[in-house]
Amino acid sequence: MEGLRIDKWLWFARFFKSRSQATDAVNGGLVHLNGDRVKAAHDLRVDDVLTITRGEQRFEVLVKAFPTRRGPAAEAQGAYAETEASVTQRERKQEQLRIAPPAPRGRPEKHERRALRQLRGR
Repeated sequence: MEGLRIDKWLWFARFFKSRSQATDAVNGGLVHLNGDRVKAAHDLRVDDVLTITRGEQRFEVLVKAFPTRRGPAAEAQGAYAETEASVTQRERKQEQLRIAPPAPRGRPEKHERRALRQLRGR
């Protein structure tokens, strides 16, 4: 096989649960090929670099092969290699999220507002 559509490859490689989600991500600018925004029907080649943004996570992967089917995850992971910079960046972000204080649950109640005013010195 010489090339494969980006949306199909993303679905085969299990970055998205459905091909339509992969197509929407490519058309929405969340997937870049070698630093450029492309359409979902654009063909991938071996050794292309994809930058994939999925939620808060960003992956930078090197295309190694074209899967023939959407098989198990272990088989799908053989189709790409994630760059070292991408791995360290994701691990650093996960560590920051782990040590970050919990988000407030909404508007403070009466007693919490009084405590905040006392802390501010008002």
